[in-house]
Amino acid sequence: MREQSYLILLALAPEPLYGYGIISAVGELSEGRIKLASGTLYTALDRLGTEGLVDVHREEVVDGRFRRYYTLTGAGRQAVEAETERRAALAARARSRLSLPRISPELA
Repeated sequence: MREQSYLILLALAPEPLYGYGIISAVGELSEGRIKLASGTLYTALDRLGTEGLVDVHREEVVDGRFRRYYTLTGAGRQAVEAETERRAALAARARSRLSLPRISPELA
């Protein structure tokens, strides 16, 4: 799974979000490394929707602006959980190979 897709799914894990909320959450999750442009975001959301990982939760107009909120589907939650486990296992193997100290679960 591409990092952008993973971060979008992770951003949606706690609650449904609209475009700007997803862009902000991805920025926070990546500590500013990933700055999604709106075109990139909506292309990814369309693809994730086609794959059955996200769905439209609701639509509304706020201050004259249209907002479409997205949510994870059950398959989306399973996918982001599996990818999180895969990435954690890879990081543990990398730490071992590099002879880095293990990270305590309390610090992670």
